[in-house]
Amino acid sequence: MSQTFRHPDILKIAQKEGKVTVEGLAEHFGVTLQTIRRDLTELAEANKLERVHGGAILPSGTINIEYEERRNLNEAAKLEMARTCAQHIPEGCSVFLNIGTSTEAVARELLHHRDLMVVTNNMNIANILVDNPDCQIIVTGGALRRADGGLVGNITIDTIRQFKFDIAVIGCSAMDEDGDLLDFDVQEVGVSQTIIAQSRKCFLVADHSKFGRSAPARIASMRALSSVFTDRPLPGDLAIRCRDWNTSVFVTS
Repeated sequence: MSQTFRHPDILKIAQKEGKVTVEGLAEHFGVTLQTIRRDLTELAEANKLERVHGGAILPSGTINIEYEERRNLNEAAKLEMARTCAQHIPEGCSVFLNIGTSTEAVARELLHHRDLMVVTNNMNIANILVDNPDCQIIVTGGALRRADGGLVGNITIDTIRQFKFDIAVIGCSAMDEDGDLLDFDVQEVGVSQTIIAQSRKCFLVADHSKFGRSAPARIASMRALSSVFTDRPLPGDLAIRCRDWNTSVFVTS
C-alpha cells in the first residue's frame, strides 16, 4: 500500500480514536516505524494531524472539525457515556441539553423518560425528542448556526436566564490539563456559561478525544460541574482535582 493510500486510513483511525501511535499504525499496515513516522510528518505538514511524542492527534487550534465528522468520532463511546449520563437524570425533572454530538446521544437515551421538560438550543435535539410524547420541549431561539443546528447569541442567553434547571448536560470542544473546559465559538461559550449559572447540577459529557485538543475560548473550570461522563480516565492529576472539587467522574469503558 502506498503512503498516498495510507493517509486517508490513518486519518479515519485518528478521528475514531482521537490519536494514533507510530507502533500501532506500523503493526496495522505492516510497514516500518520509519515509514509511519514519514506518513505522520506529511499529514502534520498538511495540517491534518498534530505530531506528539510517539504518534499524532487531531489538530488543535482555532477551528473545530466538521460536525458530521464529530458525529462519527468515537460513536460507540458516546453511546455508553450517554446511557450512563441518562441513568443519572431522574424522571419528572427539568433538563437543559446544549449543542453537541454527545448531548444529542444523551437526548436519544431520554426517549423513554417520563414527565421531562427539556430546554435546548440544539435543533437536532428538539427533533430527536419529538418522539417522546412525555417530554415537553422548549427551544430557546437565537441565531441559527446552520453547520450544527445550534442556536446562539443574546436571544439564546436571555431565554436561558428565565429558567432554573434541575440538571444541565453540556459538552465542550477541548479540555485543558488544568481542568478548564474550552470551545471555539465565543458566542457558544457565553451560552454555556449561562447554562451553568442557571442549573442546580451540571453534567459534562466528553470523550477522550477532547483531552488532547486545544481551543481558544474558556467556558469554565471543571470545578463548576457536578459530574463528568467520559470514556477513559482523565489525564494527569485531573481525577485528583475533581475529587477535591467534589466533581464526580464516571468512566464508561
